[in-house]
Amino acid sequence: MPRVTWHIITCEYPPQLGGVSDYARLVAAGLALRGDAVHVWAPRATVDRPRDEGVVLHDEPGTFSPADLTRLDEALDRFPGPRRLFVQWVPHGYGYRSMNVGFCRWVLRRARSHGDIVDIMVHEAFLPFRKDRIKENVAAAVHRVMTVILLRAARRIWYSIPNWETLWRPYTLGRAVPFRWLPLPSTIPATFDAAEIRRVRKELGATDRLLVGHFGTFGRDLRDLLIRVLATLPTTLSDYSVVLIGPGGPEAAAELIALRPDLSGRVSATGPLAPEAVPPYLHACDVLLQPYTDGVSTRRTSFMAGLSLGRPTVTTLGFASEPFWKDSGAAVFAAPDDTTGLAGAVADLLTDASARDRVGSAARELYRARFDISHIIETLRAS
Repeated sequence: MPRVTWHIITCEYPPQLGGVSDYARLVAAGLALRGDAVHVWAPRATVDRPRDEGVVLHDEPGTFSPADLTRLDEALDRFPGPRRLFVQWVPHGYGYRSMNVGFCRWVLRRARSHGDIVDIMVHEAFLPFRKDRIKENVAAAVHRVMTVILLRAARRIWYSIPNWETLWRPYTLGRAVPFRWLPLPSTIPATFDAAEIRRVRKELGATDRLLVGHFGTFGRDLRDLLIRVLATLPTTLSDYSVVLIGPGGPEAAAELIALRPDLSGRVSATGPLAPEAVPPYLHACDVLLQPYTDGVSTRRTSFMAGLSLGRPTVTTLGFASEPFWKDSGAAVFAAPDDTTGLAGAVADLLTDASARDRVGSAARELYRARFDISHIIETLRAS
C-alpha cells in the first residue's frame, strides 16, 4: 500500500493513564511500523513521553482551549493537504467538564475550511439521560449536540462496540456517513517469561496455590460487583489466593478483606503498573475474574489483555456485549446481576484444570483470528 500520513488527535497519550492513551500509542506505533508517517497531537505531558520509532509527538493541543486550537491549526497547516485526521473520541476527554463544543466545531472547520479528511474513532458515545440528575442531563444533551457536529465533519465513523453505532446513527440526521466496527486490541505486550511468572507467583504467595486475578482500574461500579463476587466464593474453597492488578487495587483489597477476614494474607494488590510489567501477573493467574456491569465487550481492554494471553476468564454478558461472545467458548459467562453464578463459575474453573485449558485455548485462538493489532492496522490502512 502507498505510504500514508496520519495525524492522530487524542485527548490522552502515555504517560497519561487510560484506555484511549494506550490505544492511541498502540495504533500509532503499528502504523509507523508499516511505513506510514505518523504524527500524534496530544495534551502536554509533565514528564517525558515514551518514544516509538517513526511516531512524531506534538503538544500543541494543550488543554484544547480556543487559543490552543489556534496553535494547533497553525501547526497542522504546515503539512500538505488534505491532512488525514484520526480523532479519538470520548466526550469527557477534551475538558470543559466534558462539554467542549468548541473542539467539535474546530474538527468541523478542519474538514470544511481546511479540506482535511476526518475519521472519528468512538471510544465512548455520550452520557445517558437519567431521572433527577439535572447536571448530568445537561451534559448528556450537550454531548448529543457535539455528536451532531462531529458527524457533519466525519468522512467515516469507527466504533469500538456495535452499540455506539446504534446510539450515534440517529444523529447523522440523514447524512450518509459510513460506520465501521474497529474492535480494540489488548494494550499490553503479548510476552511470556516463565522465570518471571514463577517469581510473581512466589511474590504473591501462590507457589502452591491457585491464583484468581482481576486486571483493571477498579472504577466504583465495577469494583462493587467484583468484591461481591469474590466475597461470595465458597468458604470451603480454601486453596487459592487473589491478586488485584492495577490502580485502585489496594483499596479494593482492603474492602474485600473487611468482608471476608478469612482471606487475610491471601489477597494482594499491585497498584499501578507499566504495560510491560502486567503480562507476568496475568500469566500467573489460573483464573481471571473480569465482571462488567454492562457486559463484556471489545472496548474492555482489561478483558482483551487476558484474552490475548489465553487466560481462562469468567465475565459477564450484558446489553453492551457483542452477540458472538455467547457461543465463542472463549470465556465463561454469567449475567451482571448473578453474583452467585459468577462466583460458582470461578469455583468451577479453579477445580477443573481441563476446563481451564479449554477456555484458555479458545480465548487465545479467538484473539489471534479477530483482534490482533495487525488486523486493526490493516483495516485502517485499507480504508
